Amino acid sequence: MKKKQIITEEPAEMHPSDFSHDDDDEEEQLDAPVKPKRIKVSEEEEVVYHPVKLSRNDLYRPPTAEELNHLKEAESLFHCSLLKMQMEELLKEVALSERKKQQIDSFVKTVTKLLETVPASPEVEVSDLSWLSGAVKVPFLLVPRTTKGRFHMAPPASIDLIGSYPLGTCIKPHVRVDLLATIPADILHPKDVLNQRYPRKRALYLAGLAQHLKSSPDIGTMRYSCLHGNRLQPILLLTPPGKDSSSFTVCVHVCPPPGFFKPSRFHPQRNNIRTEWYTGLQASHSESSEPPTPHYNSSVLGDLLPRAHLQFLSAIRSQCSAFSDGITLLKVWLHQRELDQGTGCFNGFLASMLLAYLLMTHRISNTMTAYQLLRNSLNYLASTDLTVSGISLAKDPDSTAPSLVEFHNAFQVVFVDPSGHLNMCADMTACTYKQLQHEAFVSMQFWDDPTVDGFHCLLMTPKPMIRTSDHVFQLCDLVKLQASCKKQNLLSELMDHSGNYFLTALPFILSLLQQGLGQRIRLLTHSLSPDPEWSVESEAPKYKAQPPLSFGLLLNPELVASVLEKGPPADSPKAAEFRQLWGSRSELRRFQDGAITEAVLWDGKSAYQKRLVPKQIITHLLQLHADIPESCVRFVGTMVDDVILTGNEVPTTGEEESLVVVQSYDDLSRKLWKLEDLPLSITAVQGAHPALRYTQVFPPEPVKLDYSFFDRGKACRSLLPKEGKPCPHYITPITVICHMEGSGKWPHDRIAIRHIRAAFHISLAELLKKHHNYTCRPCPTHLDVWKEGLVFRIQVAYHREPQVLRESVNAEGLLVVRDNEEAQALEMATIHKPLLTSTLHGLQQQHSCFGAVCRMAKRWLAAQLFSEDITEDTADLLVASLFLHPAPFSPPSSPQVGFLRFLRLLSAFDWRNNPLVVNLNNQLTAAEYTEIKNDFMASRESLPVMFIATPKDKKLSLWTRRAPSVQMLQRAMMVAAESLKVLEHQLMDGSQMQDVRVIMRPPLDAYDVLIHLNPKQVPLLRHAVDPPAVSFSRGVIAESAAQPGGALPVIDYNPVSLYLTELRDAFGDLALFFCDPYGGTVISVLWKPKAFVPAPFKTSQMAARSVEVTGEEVKTIPNVEAILEDFHVMGKGLVKSVEARTEKWML
Repeated sequence: MKKKQIITEEPAEMHPSDFSHDDDDEEEQLDAPVKPKRIKVSEEEEVVYHPVKLSRNDLYRPPTAEELNHLKEAESLFHCSLLKMQMEELLKEVALSERKKQQIDSFVKTVTKLLETVPASPEVEVSDLSWLSGAVKVPFLLVPRTTKGRFHMAPPASIDLIGSYPLGTCIKPHVRVDLLATIPADILHPKDVLNQRYPRKRALYLAGLAQHLKSSPDIGTMRYSCLHGNRLQPILLLTPPGKDSSSFTVCVHVCPPPGFFKPSRFHPQRNNIRTEWYTGLQASHSESSEPPTPHYNSSVLGDLLPRAHLQFLSAIRSQCSAFSDGITLLKVWLHQRELDQGTGCFNGFLASMLLAYLLMTHRISNTMTAYQLLRNSLNYLASTDLTVSGISLAKDPDSTAPSLVEFHNAFQVVFVDPSGHLNMCADMTACTYKQLQHEAFVSMQFWDDPTVDGFHCLLMTPKPMIRTSDHVFQLCDLVKLQASCKKQNLLSELMDHSGNYFLTALPFILSLLQQGLGQRIRLLTHSLSPDPEWSVESEAPKYKAQPPLSFGLLLNPELVASVLEKGPPADSPKAAEFRQLWGSRSELRRFQDGAITEAVLWDGKSAYQKRLVPKQIITHLLQLHADIPESCVRFVGTMVDDVILTGNEVPTTGEEESLVVVQSYDDLSRKLWKLEDLPLSITAVQGAHPALRYTQVFPPEPVKLDYSFFDRGKACRSLLPKEGKPCPHYITPITVICHMEGSGKWPHDRIAIRHIRAAFHISLAELLKKHHNYTCRPCPTHLDVWKEGLVFRIQVAYHREPQVLRESVNAEGLLVVRDNEEAQALEMATIHKPLLTSTLHGLQQQHSCFGAVCRMAKRWLAAQLFSEDITEDTADLLVASLFLHPAPFSPPSSPQVGFLRFLRLLSAFDWRNNPLVVNLNNQLTAAEYTEIKNDFMASRESLPVMFIATPKDKKLSLWTRRAPSVQMLQRAMMVAAESLKVLEHQLMDGSQMQDVRVIMRPPLDAYDVLIHLNPKQVPLLRHAVDPPAVSFSRGVIAESAAQPGGALPVIDYNPVSLYLTELRDAFGDLALFFCDPYGGTVISVLWKPKAFVPAPFKTSQMAARSVEVTGEEVKTIPNVEAILEDFHVMGKGLVKSVEARTEKWML
């Protein structure tokens, strides 16, 4: 008898920060008995899967028409069927389960019954709150204090579900169900639209409902909030009691009876807030000259239409089968871009209305799939500017409905509802819509790119502001915006926003910044203030209580760093306007072409200082025009740059130093090309050092030596370190590969080739000395050239040498070609590294901040002790991928945002299942991408754990062949994720301790032994994460120009790295050694667990081991005490102390 199999299918894995399961599944697992549990569906039938044996006819049956349609759709719409399946899985993942719906329905029923039993109260003045118990407060800021009108409590006239839940578009993780309670008509008066009477009665009625619900045990938590941050529209948030309290929220809205107020009263050009009432002063102008109050009008009008909107959307949904799924995908897309929450957001309601508009105007058809609906919606958003040409859902509006022009005069973004009276985007700023438009445009750009994982980029990658914008700054003390409103005389706008000075000043500030930053930025965005939430027992929070307002700048890299703001000619009519904008910073200047114009000159000598020009512009304009002092502006766009900052007088992050190195190399290269009298001509001169591609963490700086600090070598004109003095200044040799032409005269023997290369080094040294007076030192492997305070290490290369190293003759006299380590190392040094250097040098020319991002990333890797595992070349390739494949972002235009994305890439990329393809010079085709992925999957087990493919290295991942190991990559991913979390939190939260270097300090608790070094002998001590206050003289004359000629300095002498090499050679089989190469004063040692397993006694393997005899068995184990003593002896003069943490390991 066949046994029944019960199979439960697990949903696809998703990112934890996005749309995770709610608690249903966990609860079901906790409550489940040990025995297999029957799975129920809605028809209460048991779902069991039997192993099915298909007959031959069934197995080869032709596909049905429906199956053919699915196949055709997958082929024509998607890159592959995988994307279609991913979309379908996502829709299942975010949909509400039947169990969840039952919980919601039950709780809504409970709340409805409670609301129907609200007790009536006697009629009182609106300002009389005696009927309300002190435990519940009114969710309204009473400014001005009083208004006319009478009020009493009564049960709601009706209670209805509205919003996304009845429409079937409510999704996880934040499940909110909207419940609408209608205020009885006898509580309201037709003139309540004036002077906040209706909003105050609405708030009183909500407080009355809260007071009644507070006494019920069937309600869990109860809090007030505001609908999309609008203080005129408070709502009541209810959660169920017990374990379901966090799984969903019911939002209770209140509204007037349908049609109670005439829509014509809310025309955007009409006034419903009288100046005399608002200010308390006698008004000098008549009612007809009162300023219009469009935002107040739209707030009140919005309460009249929820039922009509639900009916309209329900009718549309019934016509289009994929309507709900299309809205779901659009809501997920908006959520990942942080555009669906807060004041002036593009929420799910607007997304539904947009789809309805596209269906009504036949831009999409009823038969389209959810995928097509999402694509067409984004395409429409990307190509339509609602700030210029608004759209309307009204088919035949009545004669009193405003025109689109009238809406545009009152609002920045226009999208009119089916009634023709309400602008649904009334609170949205033009900047928010431009951000929405930009995001849609970026999404459409990579949608059809077969080389991009479209599903993850579109719907699974979060885009917080700090990781999306190149620069971010915050306005911290928002109460200062009151002064801005006063300075700009915004009283009528302040009345319109009911005293919300934050929303009143925001459009003015955005316009000012847009004008001042001009062509320097491609996009200006701002954070959407989160909806405030507070206890029903507390007063409504003041406007100043909201979090700082964040602004994001997407920079134009070509213009952002310009220190000159050139204005109109002095006699131009626009000159006065320019002077008015810039104030005292504007001055007349004469230019080389003879033009005399207004101009503003900003401070900035180094690239780092020029990156701060936007900060200078922002602080100056806000101080001048908005009375916002510089102390209230928190600029976080360049905070992380601090970790690679050098220079005393002019702070720099390495761009200028790198340029000096590259210019010196270019000069040397030209001189090498021009050399004559060589037996063979030079065919190529290539740089093979990170400094020549702008990615050296701390680029070499030209130095002038203090000769008294050194001893002199007797045999040659070289300087030597002097005993008893600190370690001399570290001078990096900059590697240059010099390829000589092929010739039949080259020998075919490896030893002979080396001799020829050594002869070339001697010849080059003689010629460079003779023609250019450079101090040179030839060696068998290289030639060191001392040029303008820098050392270049020239290595002569012969293109056939790696092949010669692979060839050998076996015992039978046959020529055997075998790959080996020596040939691979030579090929890497003379072919691959120079090619990578020249390619990345080109990338730096396209993206000016590429080098700075590499330097930051490598500084972090070194500080966290990963530099041996993720090498410099690997790190540069990881960063290059951020610029070449930025989707869903645009390429970074500031070092900080590039570094944050580097941490995200390292921590979140699926290294196990995907190769990282870095398409250098855009050489790879879509077919080659597919080939790389297929080869990767076929050979996954034999490939490196971190696989990076480039156009010249599609199958082997040369750069990561040796490292990192699985364990080290996992640790790097974990530390990167934690660093990203800490850093982003610190950057966006000004109340946190402001020390970005915290992510550079590795935890040393996990290590078994710490070797503390003598700081005097650490040559790069000044580059340490926390450099000591005391510095040592290292034989360099500060602030002096380098001079040609002279004795050769001490080159590439770093006692720490030499000591590490010795430790690894001697004890590499017993332990791992880690150290920060940039000024680290601690070497961390981690014992290998397998090293402490007792091994059989062998006389040949007794180094650093002691004998242990048990009975007749003789075993050996590592002699830890002797090893620690060896650490001391080997590092004499360098090692200060050895700290053994014995509790970490057992003998």
